[in-house]
Amino acid sequence: MNNIPEVKIGVVAVSRDCFPESLSVNRRKALMEAFAAQYGPEAPSVYECPVCIVESEIHMVQALEDVKKNGCNALVVYLGNFGPEISETLLAKHFDGPAMFIAAAEESGDNLVGGRGDAYCGMLNASYNLKLREIKAYIPENPVGDAADCARMIHEFIPIARALVGLRNLKIISFGPRPLNFLACNAPIKRLYDLGVEIEENSELDLFEAFHKHAGDPRIPEVKADMERELGEGNKKPEILEKLAQYELTLLDWIEEHKGYRQYVALAGKCWPAFQTQFGFVPCYVNSRLTGRGIPVSCEVDVYGALSEFIGSCVSGDIVTLLDINNTVPKDMYQSEIEGKFPYGLTDTFMGFHCGNTCSKKLCSPTMKYQMIMARTLPEEVTQGTLEGDIVPGDITFFRLQSTADSVLRAYVAEGEVLPVATRSFGGVGVFAIHEMGRFYRHVLIEKNYPHHGAVAFGHHGRALFEVFKFLGVEDTGFNQPKGMLYPSENPFA
Repeated sequence: MNNIPEVKIGVVAVSRDCFPESLSVNRRKALMEAFAAQYGPEAPSVYECPVCIVESEIHMVQALEDVKKNGCNALVVYLGNFGPEISETLLAKHFDGPAMFIAAAEESGDNLVGGRGDAYCGMLNASYNLKLREIKAYIPENPVGDAADCARMIHEFIPIARALVGLRNLKIISFGPRPLNFLACNAPIKRLYDLGVEIEENSELDLFEAFHKHAGDPRIPEVKADMERELGEGNKKPEILEKLAQYELTLLDWIEEHKGYRQYVALAGKCWPAFQTQFGFVPCYVNSRLTGRGIPVSCEVDVYGALSEFIGSCVSGDIVTLLDINNTVPKDMYQSEIEGKFPYGLTDTFMGFHCGNTCSKKLCSPTMKYQMIMARTLPEEVTQGTLEGDIVPGDITFFRLQSTADSVLRAYVAEGEVLPVATRSFGGVGVFAIHEMGRFYRHVLIEKNYPHHGAVAFGHHGRALFEVFKFLGVEDTGFNQPKGMLYPSENPFA
């Protein structure tokens, strides 16, 4: 993955001057030892600031200079004892990156006189002072713990920080307006700017011109050969690979020439109705390859879909995809393949589908084909370029961050799985199962006016995604509520 941040967290311990500094010194040392013991391979991503225990504003400046000099782009403010309200909150104010506040629990009932730190109390004052100064900081659900607990909090902060650092350095590049009848994928750009994300909107003609300038590019044979290796026996449309290689190079060069001062890029591309007739193919396979490199590409100029994919890629550290919440599982298929074998009812299941944009690493037997839906009204030869196959079974998280038409940020997160059930269908498709999906579909997806596109992260990442959305100021993050927990609009008599 070359398009998401590497996070290095600086741990700065603080101390109130009327408490023993040794409490913070020893507890910081124990914290770092616990992190190394639990997460050895990731230990280099966490840096212990050794220059001082922060008790004053001068110490705060010294600590900030040290973590900056050592390449830290995220910060943990660790209350080894009660902590200095002003200095510790100024750490977060002046640090250029996300900051988390955590605090030390007391270690022993035999040491509650000289060894009592009162950080449980100090965390209250820290939060109060953060609010006074309007400083946004991340505080975990249970922010006070022993060394092992706090090490786990830091580990859980890493993917959250990765997403927040990434968003501050992201540019979304889009091509063309949304296709007709795709108003649901609206993209008010005001909230992108509020999140610190840049956007560059281009015409399809700009992309078309760049594509033609890449005709005969000497790199095409090498990219084509790489496609052939990736596809293997699934290379059923070899005649289209040269054009797809030309298109891939066009996009990669565009990214390098247009990302400007931003480090990370996501794309929102056009794929119909004129794309296939003018370019002579569909871009799905190329989109899948870029996403496989950590450069998310959304279909149908879905800008917030691309944004969601990027967040998912940062949080999971893995490939993501964008799918339609597409169709129901037929009752006869449910009865023969799912009922009694998996703990889901019929309405817990659905099929997630898109034409062919999912990376080959996330498909069973990926095969290059043509776009069947488009080929119903167009010559088949101009619809080639989809990568089809059933999506690999396993845990997933379905989610989306979206701005409403009146510029209010909303999000949803739901964990589930792709079942090991043959889809008997076409495209990149899987049988998905999410507990209480039917109620979630009605009272979140429909009621909150979400579009049909959802981002998919492979694995269960709901906890981190929820925290990212909360940090970004999303006040309404929907989730698949369990039985007995009614949605506000749900009929209790139904």
